[in-house]
Amino acid sequence: MEKVPIQDIPPEICRRIRYVLTDIDDTLSTHGKILPEAYQALWDLSRAGLTVIPITGRCAGWVDHIARFWPVGGVVGENGAFYFIMKGGKLFKKYYLDLKDAQKVKGNLLAIRDEILAKYPQLGIASDQPYREFDLAIDFCEDVPRAPWSIVEDVVEIFRKHGAQAKVSSIHVNGWFGDFNKLKMTRAFLREQFNIDLTKLADKQQVIFIGDSPNDQPMFEFFAESAAVSNISDFWNNLTFKPKYVCEHSGGLGFAEFAHTLLAKRALD
Repeated sequence: MEKVPIQDIPPEICRRIRYVLTDIDDTLSTHGKILPEAYQALWDLSRAGLTVIPITGRCAGWVDHIARFWPVGGVVGENGAFYFIMKGGKLFKKYYLDLKDAQKVKGNLLAIRDEILAKYPQLGIASDQPYREFDLAIDFCEDVPRAPWSIVEDVVEIFRKHGAQAKVSSIHVNGWFGDFNKLKMTRAFLREQFNIDLTKLADKQQVIFIGDSPNDQPMFEFFAESAAVSNISDFWNNLTFKPKYVCEHSGGLGFAEFAHTLLAKRALD
């Protein structure tokens, strides 16, 4: 599959978009920072009447902050474990599983953590792990030296042999117990909060997703209109499902390019 530049997205598609779903790490962020261009792009999209919804593997603590303070319509976190949304000035939380169920499997996740770190002591636990409610995040390049892809793949297999799900982001391997994922919770969130039924073509055509890494593949597969920032090239040959469009720039500058292109083409006659 060839990479189609985001500049080639047709204006008629841009005009029918109402919801922008976006990954955070290395899609909105650049080397761990939100650049002013990326944050301004969020405001530009919001002020143009589009609803931006981050879909992230990041922890409940981050999601609480983002839902409260960013110009977004809500956030799906921990790879689909929950969504948070501001309603009437108050934070509303919806979980895929009961929190009691999350506590029951904490011991199993700790055993997996110990096995992974015993085998690969050069890896680490994500710095935001204390603020996670449902998953275990193994750091393979955020605060530790980048691990070879073969180690990342083996970490995924360790999770899976214990019966856990595992997904690879640009910085972490996230593992959890339960049948939730980003796409399932996104569908529930849009249906419950915005009356958008993604089984209906007309509703689905109102949505575009932008990401950057392997754990975004269910979104790339499901949404006909999907994009990625240029650092998707780091994983391109390992992707089964690829984005339809690719930005010229990476990280937050790529997201800003995406937003600028979307808004400029919406304005065309």
